[in-house]
Amino acid sequence: MHSLAWQLEWWSVLTVVGVATFTDVRSRRIPNWLVLPFLPLGIAVSAWFRGWHGVEQSLAGAGLGIAIFGILYWKFGMGAGDVKLCAAIGAWIGPNQFLIAVVLIALAGGLVILIWAVSRSLLRMVGRRTKEEASLGSLMETKMPYAPAIAIGTLISFFAR
Repeated sequence: MHSLAWQLEWWSVLTVVGVATFTDVRSRRIPNWLVLPFLPLGIAVSAWFRGWHGVEQSLAGAGLGIAIFGILYWKFGMGAGDVKLCAAIGAWIGPNQFLIAVVLIALAGGLVILIWAVSRSLLRMVGRRTKEEASLGSLMETKMPYAPAIAIGTLISFFAR
């Protein structure tokens, strides 16, 4: 792969997942103005550096993002912004790297949930009230920002290439 292509992908993805993480943590939303232009731009960049093969890889990566995270959206209540973000990331990194990213995203998500649950339990132990109890039931019902896990898993996947 071209060094320039890798750098462009790295910095573009880093910027978008950074902004997505900030907005998701702050407001529990990932804005469309961020992710919707990012998807076709990923296809265009892949086409520029890799021709038609790059377009095929981008479309496969985006489709994989929609398929995997779409199921999580449909069955388990993941946010639509997370699905769109993963589709756009898939368009930038392609299906092979995206599969690696999915595993890393799941591991990072488990870590984020664990940290969240422990921190809520510690707050409860020192007498601070929280809206929900730190239980498995409340974890399933509470909207948690997942963009940090998506960012961590995706960025680490760049070094697995």
